Parts: sequence; C-alpha cells; structure tokens
Amino acid sequence: MAHVTPAEPLTRKTYEKELRKLQARLCLLQDWVKQEGMRVVVVFEGRDAAGKGGTIRAITERVSPRVFRVVALPAPSSREKSQMYLQRYVPHFPAAGEIVIFDRSWYNRAGVEPVMGFCTPEEHERFLVGCPVFEKYMVDSGILLLKIWLEVGKEEQQRRFEARIGDPLRQWKLSPMDIKSWTRWYDYSQARDQMLAATDTPHAPWYILRSDDKKKARLNCIHFLLDKIPHKRVKRPKVKLPRRSMRGAYDDAAPLEGKNFVPDRF
Repeated sequence: MAHVTPAEPLTRKTYEKELRKLQARLCLLQDWVKQEGMRVVVVFEGRDAAGKGGTIRAITERVSPRVFRVVALPAPSSREKSQMYLQRYVPHFPAAGEIVIFDRSWYNRAGVEPVMGFCTPEEHERFLVGCPVFEKYMVDSGILLLKIWLEVGKEEQQRRFEARIGDPLRQWKLSPMDIKSWTRWYDYSQARDQMLAATDTPHAPWYILRSDDKKKARLNCIHFLLDKIPHKRVKRPKVKLPRRSMRGAYDDAAPLEGKNFVPDRF
C-alpha cells in the first residue's frame, strides 16, 4: 500500500482499492486454512465505538462463513451464569479448517463485567489469574490465537456516540448499557491496564490496533492477520462449465405465470 502520513486521511477510492486487494488475499488465506486444517481464533476487544464491528465486516465480507465464523454471544442465560465461566465459549472454538472471530469474548470478565458490577472482585481476580493458563492450553492444543485490542481516543469515541444519537441507521448501536458505561472512561482504562498486565503473555500476546481512523484500522488489521497466519497460495484447477443436459427439457418458465411475484420497484 502506498505510504500515507499519519495525519493524512484515506480517500474512499484509495481505501476501497486497497481493501479489495486485501480481501482477495484473505480468499487465498482461506484456501490454505482449509487445505492444511488450521484452527485459528481471533479475539476482538476494545472500548465501545472502537470499530470492532466494521473491522470484522471488512474481514469477512468476501470470504466463506463456513471458514470465517463470527461469534458474538449475547448476555449469558441464567443457566450459563451457573456454569464455569469459560464453559460457554469453548463449544464455539474452531474445528480443522476454520477461523473463528470473537466479537467480544471471555474478556468480558476483564472489562465490562468488573466495571459495571456484573462480577465480584474475586471473580475478576480469579479470571486474570486463570486466563493465561486457559490460553496456554489452547495454544498447546494447536490453536493459533490472535488477540486484538482496538484503542480509540476519548474525543473520537464521543464523536461516534454523538453521531449515533441522530442517525436512525446507527441508533441500534447505542444501547442502555453504552449510555451507562459512557461516564466510566477511566474505570475502563484501569480495567484495560489490569487485563494487559495479567494476560499479555509470550504464548498469547495482545496487539493494540489504533482505530481513530476506521479505514486505516481495517486495512492495518487485515494486513496484520495476513502476516500472522502463515499461508501459501493453493493451486486451484481451472474450471470450465460443462454443457447443460437437455434431458427432460421443457418450458420451465410457463409454470410461474400467474404466481405471486415481488413487485419491481427499481
């Protein structure tokens, strides 16, 4: 990608051109992951309005959902609350030939839960102690684990929240929980710092992705994934469409006459 100074915004044309190139490379990565039976977990965490959803969409837009699976779990049910904390995440882990992307993950217990009072200080501390052990087991079992923290600045986060208030296409992104957490910037900062201190390990390091510029963040993230997930181009056989069989040929459009159709409006 052409060199761009930090203060220079990307034009939409440049962004879309670079994104298309990177998405084509993700398709090549997908072939290799399938062929080699790789198992990859990518964890996305960050502050509210840091751009996780848009980044994940840029990654998954052109690839197969059977290979790139996105997991965004809702709040735990009463039954799940009674389970071992990490239990509900394990069934979503990848099988051979899969990349699982967690749009928020078990790290809820390192961020929103302690800040908003959804877990006890003891539960928070127990998670910070046990999480590196859990992730070591993941890595030792052959899973490639990548953890990405999207870091957005205070002023940019405020701008994004205010934009959501007046935009009917984005108001759904502004939940009551977002409003409650809005005032607790420094509580989240402290929780982030504790999380990084306890879980940024040699076997499962954190990678910080600056996301004040969403376009740059998305391109930088895809570059990062392509660099971190080893892959080679898989040779595909040339495809030529065979001639259609005319056995049983008939006017198959006729039976549709008189049926209900969706009206043409464009």
